[in-house]
Order: sequence, then C-alpha cells, then structure tokens
Amino acid sequence: MRNLALILFMVISCNSLFAQEIKCEVVINAERLENADKTIFVDMKTAVYEFINTRRWTTEKYKPHERIECSMLINLTSASGNTYNATIQIQSRRPVYGTSYSTTVWSFKDNDVVFEYDRNSVLEYNENTFISNLTTLLAYYTYMVIGYDAETFSLNGGNPYFTKAQNLASMAQSSGYVGWSSSEKRNRYWLVEDHLSPRFTGMRKCFYEYHRKGLDQMSLGVVEGRKAIAGALGHLNEVHQNYPVSFNMAVFFDAKMREVIKIFKEGSREEKEEIIPLLNKINPANITKYQEIME
Repeated sequence: MRNLALILFMVISCNSLFAQEIKCEVVINAERLENADKTIFVDMKTAVYEFINTRRWTTEKYKPHERIECSMLINLTSASGNTYNATIQIQSRRPVYGTSYSTTVWSFKDNDVVFEYDRNSVLEYNENTFISNLTTLLAYYTYMVIGYDAETFSLNGGNPYFTKAQNLASMAQSSGYVGWSSSEKRNRYWLVEDHLSPRFTGMRKCFYEYHRKGLDQMSLGVVEGRKAIAGALGHLNEVHQNYPVSFNMAVFFDAKMREVIKIFKEGSREEKEEIIPLLNKINPANITKYQEIME
C-alpha cells in the first residue's frame, strides 16, 4: 500500500512540473449591452477562460514558466436572445532571451464574430465535429497563437498547430457563420490558408529569423541582432512580390511596426538608410511612420 501511495505521489509530482500551453487573460466587454443582465458575462468570462487555459492543446510538455502568454478581448456589440455579435482582439507575446523584454508575436482583431451562449452552458468541443461557433473560434485562435509562437523558435515549427486551425476553418465552411467562408476576403480562413501557402514561405522565414536569430541574439550583440532582423525583414520582399496587397503582411506589421521603428532608430545612419526603403516598399501603409527611424 505504501508503494502504491509512493507511485501516485511521484506521478502527481511529475505532472505538476508541467502545465497547459496557454496562459490567456480573458476580458468580456459588454458596455454596449446596457439592459442586459451583467452576471451572465461573468459566467461567460469564466467559461471562456477555463476552455482556453485548462485544456491540453498539444502533446508537448510545457513547464509553467514556458506557457504562452496572450490576451483575448471579446467586445460584445449587440445581442438577440442568446446570440451575440462581437469583435475579438487577440494578442500573444513571448520573452526575448537574456532580457526582461517581451515581444508581441501576433496581434489580430476579428470584426465578424457571431456566437450563441447560454448561462452555465458547458463549452463542448470536438476537433473533428462542428459543435458551436464559439468553441470553434476559441480553438482556432488558440491553435493560431501556439502556431505563431512555435514559428519564432524553429523554421516552420507551427505546422502542426496551423494545420489544426486550417482544419477547423475548413470544417466551419458549411456552418453559415461569417468569417469562415473562402469566398470572403481577409478572414479567418485566408489568414491560416495563406500562412501555409508556398507563396508565404518568406514570411515564415522572417518569423523565425526575426525572433530567434535577431531579437534573441541582441543581448549578446546588438549590432549583430539588428543585422539579422534586417535580413529577416528582407524575406518579406519575396512575399510582397508574390502578393503585393497581403492581409497577412498587414497583420504582421500591426504587431511589429512600432518595435521595428524602435530597433532601427537606435542603429547607424547606414543601417537606417538601408532599412527604410525596404519598409516603405513592403509596408507602404506606414511610410510616414517609418520616417521616425531617421529622427
């Protein structure tokens, strides 16, 4: 009996060394629903939080300090019965090696969200069956967060997780919910479809080299790290040439534009004069902002 107790203790202790993959802060904003019973949104927040944070999403073993930090803001814009219209803003980040700095890896706002939710409902999920739009959305974005994080540590490291997100998007095609259809533009379907497309190979190279060979090396050598980041951004020129008006490119710079400016603002004049024309070419929407690099 003592041996059995010892074995159980060892198993529990071993499992406690590892944790779920995600550490997500969830916010439900229901300010626009003035006449609604606000207590249901407390319940909704708890359900969403537990769905994301207590489920195992991969077969990898994550230590508590290795959990991927992210935030999800669900902004409820209108409601009819148990059906809600909303936007979802999700942002993920990871620490930079050898520093106290955390870099934003991915930031995305989904403006076309519709889902049903009943008080105290159990959020059921099966990766092979479309059960509800809410759980499909939450699973999709969780896999996207894990995928982008993995891309920063190894080239194409996010493949298993992007494939799962892609499968969810394909499965949701026939659901009738907005945001999943391949006939729409700039939606969830195309976000993951394009990322896995060969014409976006340069973006995946950029993700890896920017973080692993660039940011993670800056504590050892700032100049070398900045040079690697410039080289990583150069891969985005391949994407620009293949797909000049890229949704995924815009999403990338939504997360990285301010950071890129800060990094190269501290560079030499030669570095600045080399990087600004590239940035202006691949991200023309922010041409005026990139002039800050020269200040």
